[in-house]
Amino acid sequence: MSKREISVLLAAGGTGGHLFPAQALAEELARRAIAVDLATDMRGDRYGTGFPARQVYRLPSATLADRSPVAMARTAWLLARGLAAAFVLIGKLRPQVVVGFGGYPTFPPVKAASLRRIPTVLHEQNAVLGRANRMLAKGVTRIATSFSATKFLGPDLAPKARLTGNPVRTAVIAAARRPYWRPEPGGPLQLLVFGGSQGARFFSEAVPPALALLPPEIRGRLQVVQQARAEDVEAVLAAYRASGIAAEVASFFGDLPERMAKSQLVIARSGASTVAELTVVGRPAILVPLPHALDNDQLQNASRLAESGAAWCIEQKELSPQRLAQDIGALLANPDRLALAATAAKREGRPDAVSRLADLVEELIGVGRG
Repeated sequence: MSKREISVLLAAGGTGGHLFPAQALAEELARRAIAVDLATDMRGDRYGTGFPARQVYRLPSATLADRSPVAMARTAWLLARGLAAAFVLIGKLRPQVVVGFGGYPTFPPVKAASLRRIPTVLHEQNAVLGRANRMLAKGVTRIATSFSATKFLGPDLAPKARLTGNPVRTAVIAAARRPYWRPEPGGPLQLLVFGGSQGARFFSEAVPPALALLPPEIRGRLQVVQQARAEDVEAVLAAYRASGIAAEVASFFGDLPERMAKSQLVIARSGASTVAELTVVGRPAILVPLPHALDNDQLQNASRLAESGAAWCIEQKELSPQRLAQDIGALLANPDRLALAATAAKREGRPDAVSRLADLVEELIGVGRG
């Protein structure tokens, strides 16, 4: 069988944390002349990545939002429907490997592949093994991890584990070529603020009043780029105008990696893809983990990065405008501290993660690189 006849099925839910590393792997496999199909949930590619797959298949799935009998029954029914559809789909496609990127939408394709005795890889982006991945872990062939230590990855699973890092998109690798530029006396202060839907809402309410508390000398130098929900954009812009801060606010930035590379300080949530991209590009960040997340995965991610000296972790319950203003002001006034954090972030980055993961896939389908 030639390389061109080989195909791999990727399974990823419709969130950026799952889709972005899947997209990175798809791009790398395409460079190796391996065909890729994508199985996702009904949300599909809502991030507009133009996913580089031969075909995108949408399968029924559900996330367990609560543990009420009705919710559990509905989730089980949708997953069962998804499993049946995935079993048929995999029988039709006959991929050599199926790679799952976590979340409940991964469950049907990966489980169906295991039932058909097709090699499977689970990729865990976070510092804690997610619930869906924990359900699948015993039955898969390999588990690819993003952190050297992964919570809930016990000794029984250790022989399957391979540290690859979290793949980032080609645009992130390109942005990483831009070196960090430390703030200069009297020069501009580039601040980037972004998050998922819940992060965007919280930051829209928390960041503008915090920056308004900064001394006029700093406010006059600030150049803020902020993601906000579409319904919040005008209010956020008005708040910045009122405090004399130059700002660009939009609901979506298609060139976010490049914006990250141009920033001197980032304020963000600490989802897996955000942490991976910050470390590959090498930018200091104030990370505010999403509260009440299952397994506190974002808190685990932010804590690991803070321990390395690359970021500052502030839990949302502790983040008043006064506290945020104090921390931002102290950091912007200390360029050496920011530069050291940027270096620490770069040190934690794994720009070769996608190559490592693709190598693992090729290993499972028995294709040598030579």
